[in-house]
Amino acid sequence: MKPEATLNQLKASADGQLPGSYGVYFKNTLVALCHALEDHILECDPADEAAKPLVLVTFQQGKWYLQEAERYFAISQRSRQVAIAAVPDSGFAEHRTSQLAQVDLVDLDLDDSLVQEWNLVILAPGYAAMVLCHELDPEDYRGDSLPDVDIERKFYGLWTFDRKLVSQAAEILIDRMEPYNPALATQLRAHHQAVSVDSNQSPTDLSGVVSRIVNYLQSSQQQLVTVGRQTRELWELEGQAQRLNRNLTANKLQAFLRMAQKTDERDPFNRYASIRVAALAETLGQVLDLPMIQLRRLRLAGLLFRVGLAEAPREVFLQTSEQLESASEMFWRDRSLLGAQLLSAMPELKPISHIVLHQLEHWDGSGKPDGLKQENIPLESRVLGLVAYFQELTEPRGDRLALSLGEALEQCCSQAGKRFDPTLVESLGTVVRLTEVGLMKLPDQPSRQPDVWLEEAAPAKVQSEAV
Repeated sequence: MKPEATLNQLKASADGQLPGSYGVYFKNTLVALCHALEDHILECDPADEAAKPLVLVTFQQGKWYLQEAERYFAISQRSRQVAIAAVPDSGFAEHRTSQLAQVDLVDLDLDDSLVQEWNLVILAPGYAAMVLCHELDPEDYRGDSLPDVDIERKFYGLWTFDRKLVSQAAEILIDRMEPYNPALATQLRAHHQAVSVDSNQSPTDLSGVVSRIVNYLQSSQQQLVTVGRQTRELWELEGQAQRLNRNLTANKLQAFLRMAQKTDERDPFNRYASIRVAALAETLGQVLDLPMIQLRRLRLAGLLFRVGLAEAPREVFLQTSEQLESASEMFWRDRSLLGAQLLSAMPELKPISHIVLHQLEHWDGSGKPDGLKQENIPLESRVLGLVAYFQELTEPRGDRLALSLGEALEQCCSQAGKRFDPTLVESLGTVVRLTEVGLMKLPDQPSRQPDVWLEEAAPAKVQSEAV
């Protein structure tokens, strides 16, 4: 990439700190990500002027498609202003979307590196989102791996909801559009400022957007494999499918992790629940001397154990379970089942989905959803259920005060043999006592945020050990 590339400028303005989503993407993945973000705009009420976003878009040279132009006809009517940068022969000028008052077209010079970029920046009062990409140069591909079909083209890119980064990217793109149309740049900066001033209003819940991202990524993976079967011999297809699957698996997993983070952010009393549960579950697993594969699963299951509450009513995070009304209580009661159903959209997460599903089973068989008893409950689920209960008690909830580590442990001990595995409660007690006398520090984050460690189907021996 050239120094003036939007990604390079953003990296410089952010002191080199780009989000974890930064990497190499296939074109189909980028289409999925952009459509997921655009669909959120399409679902908004066009009459709600205050919520309308500023939208900045750049399309690659010669890559403006009729169906995208049609999408932007509807998107533009739900936006305060849309600026689209494309080459003059993109065909956009002849489309009806370009005639809308709130739409401005920037005709790019062919020697401008923007023609190699594919960007979508959305700034609204209640949220911010973007996809930024720059196509790989031919020399960036390995050997004979230059793409033969359009959807195999690759891009450096990232996607994020971080408002500061999105705002910085918007400033960069407006600066790059300014030489083409100074008056438009002035208008865009005014809209940017207005959105920033209005951003103090209640943030928009984006959990539905993240769910949509997961669905789009799942669909795009299927499309990639289908096209590969039509254009490759079988042995070539298998190698390609593995590469595509690794790339898409990383993106889908990241979407779930972001959903878990957004869920925690909705909880004013326990904003770091997932991180802390993952950390303590991993520590307890180490005390139990579990194999590495089970530690990895525990860590990820801890990070994702609350995704079933992604769209729960806010009361779930403000009141104790005893205070919840029936509708909200249903989300709390069925959170493990809802989470497992959500994670089932990603086949690679089947072992994690299984752990999350059974986290509310009780040692005496009185739990949910299947009434499993004692050793029939997966070990990782027993650990997760105990740790999640313990961590919840150490934070306040509604009118209930936070308990000390010792008090929370006492509550767990009172449920040993009923709700929890007595052996695990004893192991948790060891960790708490060592913490109280200063011989160890209770971890507040896992050993590492997981990159894509998801393994192929485990051998039968490992599978049986996990249970």
